[in-house]
Amino acid sequence: MDAGGPAVDGGVPRVPHTDQRTAARTADVVINATPGDSSLERLGGLHAELAGKILVDVSNATRDADGLPGGLCCPGGSLAERLQAALPDTRVVKTLNTMLFTVMTDPESLATPPTVFVSGDDADADAKQAVTGLLGDLGWQPAWIEDLGDIRTARATEAMILVVPHVLRRHGLRPFAVSLTR
Repeated sequence: MDAGGPAVDGGVPRVPHTDQRTAARTADVVINATPGDSSLERLGGLHAELAGKILVDVSNATRDADGLPGGLCCPGGSLAERLQAALPDTRVVKTLNTMLFTVMTDPESLATPPTVFVSGDDADADAKQAVTGLLGDLGWQPAWIEDLGDIRTARATEAMILVVPHVLRRHGLRPFAVSLTR
């Protein structure tokens, strides 16, 4: 994990790094981009380090089918809900999980404005506001950000992953996202 910008040592860039535990302890916001079927196991051991932090969950818990998402690992619930239950002192916000990874940081690359969904239990909305600010820094326009409500709404966005294999088989690895039109 990167612990800061690159330094130059004799003209050769040096990239500082650290372990997951230190990164989680020293960051204000932690991004969960681990494989969704192992996220709970990976992050559950960082309970103390993640206390008081914002955990942005961009993963989807699915079983693989030919290298693509097959079935959901959390039917009747969501990975985001399980993370929130396992990390009660962490503010979990689910977002960016309904699009191809290239769109996450370049939403304007699509011909139609995409929608990014946000779910989380943050009662005072500070975590959601922080995440919305980060989304804005990535190029997401306020009109493209849809706050769905509490963490239970992540069930719907995590289930959207089941459409991905069909889209990829039909169109190949081309950028796409869900777009909510009104």
